[in-house]
Amino acid sequence: MSQDLYRDITDFAHDTPGWLQLVAELWTEAGLLLFGVLFLVGWWRARPAGSRAMALAVLAPLGTAFGYVVSELLKSVVDEERPCRAVAGAAQSIVECPPYGDWSFPSNHSAIAGAAAVALALAWRGIVWLTVPMALLMAFSRVFVGVHYPHDVAAGLVLGALVAVLFVRLLTGPTRALADTMRTSRSAVATWLAGPGPAVPVAGTAPVSGRAANRRRREPMHRRS
Repeated sequence: MSQDLYRDITDFAHDTPGWLQLVAELWTEAGLLLFGVLFLVGWWRARPAGSRAMALAVLAPLGTAFGYVVSELLKSVVDEERPCRAVAGAAQSIVECPPYGDWSFPSNHSAIAGAAAVALALAWRGIVWLTVPMALLMAFSRVFVGVHYPHDVAAGLVLGALVAVLFVRLLTGPTRALADTMRTSRSAVATWLAGPGPAVPVAGTAPVSGRAANRRRREPMHRRS
């Protein structure tokens, strides 16, 4: 069934305009770069937020990387040949078929996309409307250009998403504690990376950043007067 669907999609791909084929070819890689940009934006917007938000922003790219590692380990065990070599009568792949030994199941691109979409949504819920369609389009593009079966990309999406959720859930607590430590550190690099945190109101004064409030608490009483 997956082979028949693969033939249908690749036949459809060859009937599409050349510009659309080029877009699909570029999107398989450009989507990864766009996810990278979103990771950076997510980290930056979490800098003035609470330590949990910072933890989730930091864990998003790490969980995605871990999803890729799990996908690659599984791929080395399954050893499924690429459909662009294995499916008889299928249209030629739009991009060059990966070399023998670069196995097909699951799709690493799809695992990365699934992990990134879910991890970013956990850290930045308002972005889910963008990340999920991005992941689905990336997965479909891998079949469209002829280098994966449909079941490869479906498994990659699910695997990446599950691994990312587990990774983030298990490590949110320790990473949150690390963010708190970095925000009260005397290292300028550590405090810049972790961000100032949310503004904390101090009685009788204007709200100050979390970092400034922590410093204020460490000062001796005679220096505050």
